[in-house]
Amino acid sequence: MLFAFVLLDKPGTADLRLRVRPEHKAYLAQRQDHIAFAGPLTHDDGQTMLGSLLVMDFASRDEAHEWLANEPFYKAGLYGSVAVHAFNNLWPQKAGFPKAV
Repeated sequence: MLFAFVLLDKPGTADLRLRVRPEHKAYLAQRQDHIAFAGPLTHDDGQTMLGSLLVMDFASRDEAHEWLANEPFYKAGLYGSVAVHAFNNLWPQKAGFPKAV
C-alpha cells in the first residue's frame, strides 16, 4: 500500500537539513525500489526548502511508521509537522520528472 509522508521542517533548521542530508539520501536508497516519488517541498522560489514529500510502498501503516521513526531527518528533529496518509495513485504520472540530459 502506498503511503504519503508530508513532513514540514521546523523554522530555522536549514543548516540541520544540509548536515543530515547525506544520511537521509542513503536511508532512502535502501528502499529505492519502493519509492513512487520523493523530494523536497520548497517555497515558491523553488530553492528554499520547507519540508519533504515522499510516497512509498509499505506492507502496512505500522511498517511505514517504523520506517519513519528511523529516518535520519526525523531522528535529528528536523520536522515540526508530520503527517502520514494512505494514498491511492489513480493517475499515471506524466509531469514532474527531471528533464533528460
